[in-house]
Amino acid sequence: MPADTAPKIHALPSRAAPRQPFPFSAIVGQQAMKQAMVLTAIDPAIGGVLVFGDRGTGKSTAVRALAALLPEIDAVEGCPVNSARADQCPDWAQVTSTQIIRKPTPVVDLPLGVTEDRVVGALDIERALTRGEKAFEPGLLARANRGYLYIDEVNLLEDHIVDLLLDVAQSGENVVEREGLSIRHAARFVLVGSGNPEEGELRPQLLDRFGLSVEVTSPRDVDTRVEVILRRDAYETGYDAFMPDWQAADAALQARILAARAALPALKTPATVLHDCASLCIALGSDGLRGELTLLRAARAQAAFDGDATVGRAHLKAVAVMALSHRLRRDPLDEAGSGVRVVRMLDEVLP
Repeated sequence: MPADTAPKIHALPSRAAPRQPFPFSAIVGQQAMKQAMVLTAIDPAIGGVLVFGDRGTGKSTAVRALAALLPEIDAVEGCPVNSARADQCPDWAQVTSTQIIRKPTPVVDLPLGVTEDRVVGALDIERALTRGEKAFEPGLLARANRGYLYIDEVNLLEDHIVDLLLDVAQSGENVVEREGLSIRHAARFVLVGSGNPEEGELRPQLLDRFGLSVEVTSPRDVDTRVEVILRRDAYETGYDAFMPDWQAADAALQARILAARAALPALKTPATVLHDCASLCIALGSDGLRGELTLLRAARAQAAFDGDATVGRAHLKAVAVMALSHRLRRDPLDEAGSGVRVVRMLDEVLP
């Protein structure tokens, strides 16, 4: 075939790999927020994190960065609740595959104005109309199983939705009884809520249901703000050069989290630590026993993260503010914030 009549082969444009989220290790400052999220990654039973503070302080960035930092999960292909084994897939899902695939830790955003049906799931109208079948259409809780459910502006979410989410987060199971359906499925996730206190506060009984609570503020010094700008600009304009070093830092943090998870069951908890938990909560006037239980869980996760074999008073002190500050009753005669009150009581009760 003459050269001038040879068919021309046009190369297809290459599809760039999707960008990874901003690295968790590259977030500047906000140590309390990062610590709380790492602790819930070690032990999701702590009960989620509530982050209150200014807009633009890295709240949503931290959630997505941590989920990307964590290892992929094993899940049955096609299972709507990300089950790790075929026998764990709910019957209503009618999953026929037994193949196990790897997928990223799910992060599901729950938008404001969401309906209860969208959250918990409802009757699949399309199948009901076209096939005459009564089938279940899973909601956001199914997608979030074994991952994170993130609610921005949680203080603006309707109270009955928040109540529902907190109940499911605590029980680990979503139960739907409506329209002739009786459905149950696993719904174990880390609930992360964020909001701006200027736009309204959560009711005290809802605050108490979050495991940890932290406050974030905008940096007040020039050097810190400049560093935030530099790193974000480098991520957006020089992604290929920026990511390798921070991915290495994230990999080291991931290994530390996984080691802490493995060490958690073997941790020793002396009776003196239990006494300290109870004494501190009594001194602070904390209602119920949820404060002690969360404080102990968080302290155990902190000990495992630190590589210690025994939980000690230092671990309690490291997590006490985030575990207890949102559970205190308001004192109109004390102008100090709840975090300051916890620190002050720590000095008195656990010197």
